[in-house]
Amino acid sequence: MGKLRSGKAPWVPAGGAVMAAKTVAFTEGETVFDVLQRETRAAGVKLVFTNNPMFNSVYIVEIGNLQEFDCGELSGWMYKVNGTFPNYGSSGYILKQGDVVEWVYTCDLGNDVGGGYAAGTQG
Repeated sequence: MGKLRSGKAPWVPAGGAVMAAKTVAFTEGETVFDVLQRETRAAGVKLVFTNNPMFNSVYIVEIGNLQEFDCGELSGWMYKVNGTFPNYGSSGYILKQGDVVEWVYTCDLGNDVGGGYAAGTQG
């Protein structure tokens, strides 16, 4: 919280969860991004993303009013599936039955949330 951009503290929920964990249905061929987009819309949670043609993927800029760089130059959103951070965009990860997806906000390019290896910052 000490690195958080001024005025952003009210947007950080108590306990840190923007949305509570829940089980959701999805159809074959849907991606992590498809489900994120649908579930945030249904919950009325703000989602901002951009298309990144260089990586043929979507980049998540903001979830629930918490944006990239709100906690420093190395901060932003990352996702993990079944406890592992894939090293490619959420719009490229096709879900399988039983997958558990979690979106986390990092303040240190993944190193603070156990995903630095996905960004190539841990050995």
